[in-house]
Amino acid sequence: MLGVMDDGAPSPTTIADPLERAMAYVETLAFEPLTLADLAAVAQLSPYHFARQFSARYGLAPMAFVRARRLGLAAQALAEPKAPPLVELAFDSGFESQEGFTRAFKRAFGVSPGRYRRARSAPIPTPMEIVMSDAALTAVPVTQEAAPVKKPGFRAAGVSAVFDESSKAGIPALWRRLDPHLPVAGQVGGGTFGVGCPVEEQVEGCFRYAAAVAIAADAPIPAGLEVFDIPAQTYLVFHLETDASELHPQMQAAMREIWGQRVPNSGRKLARGPDLEVYPPGFEPGRPGHIEWWIPVEA
Repeated sequence: MLGVMDDGAPSPTTIADPLERAMAYVETLAFEPLTLADLAAVAQLSPYHFARQFSARYGLAPMAFVRARRLGLAAQALAEPKAPPLVELAFDSGFESQEGFTRAFKRAFGVSPGRYRRARSAPIPTPMEIVMSDAALTAVPVTQEAAPVKKPGFRAAGVSAVFDESSKAGIPALWRRLDPHLPVAGQVGGGTFGVGCPVEEQVEGCFRYAAAVAIAADAPIPAGLEVFDIPAQTYLVFHLETDASELHPQMQAAMREIWGQRVPNSGRKLARGPDLEVYPPGFEPGRPGHIEWWIPVEA
């Protein structure tokens, strides 16, 4: 089996940043059987929170990084004078067949592994060149409350679906599904909420997202909508003042900063519970506005 050579890098256990610690763990044990739960345990986070933070900072899901790292090491092995057989390299890289490995390798490097091995002079991209191939998102002015904020619980009604990194572009469609129901009978206030939480059985990168409004505790369940009970919780609270440009890139940049940098570096232990996007009454995409993110932490 292929291995990773000791290059004097620090042990993963000595790295303070939870996401860098998990990444170093992959560097050390790339060809070992690794799962999302394994990496989350190294980061000392729940699989849901780890996947949110890792994807926000690095631009792809944790196990996609593992596959990218394995492909980078496979490319290094193919450039050696005594390269291993392709079928062996495919199995060591976690693929069930040589054909699957070949397809993935060609997507990453633009040539088949056989052609890459014959050339040997092709440049070998680093793992982060594979991972961070997308252009960096534009910075946005995210601000943060100086201390965690205690918020009361409430009942919400809305529509939800399960998403992952490849399907989350479908989230705006949930808001379009909610619009015909507004205002909801028993609705409290004119604001709306995006509610994110893990799925019951954690699947890599998957989460449930709901587009919802607050309703009175004794309000009847609105026809065609689901009801969610949001518990009283202490939150890290972040703010974003949006401008009139396209909303999606602004939100993606804010979430990358919040989940990828500020939450991991907050020193706070994340709590089990939904995280919220909070939109004030009258919020409209394409017009200047205000969005808040509430991330649950232990008090």
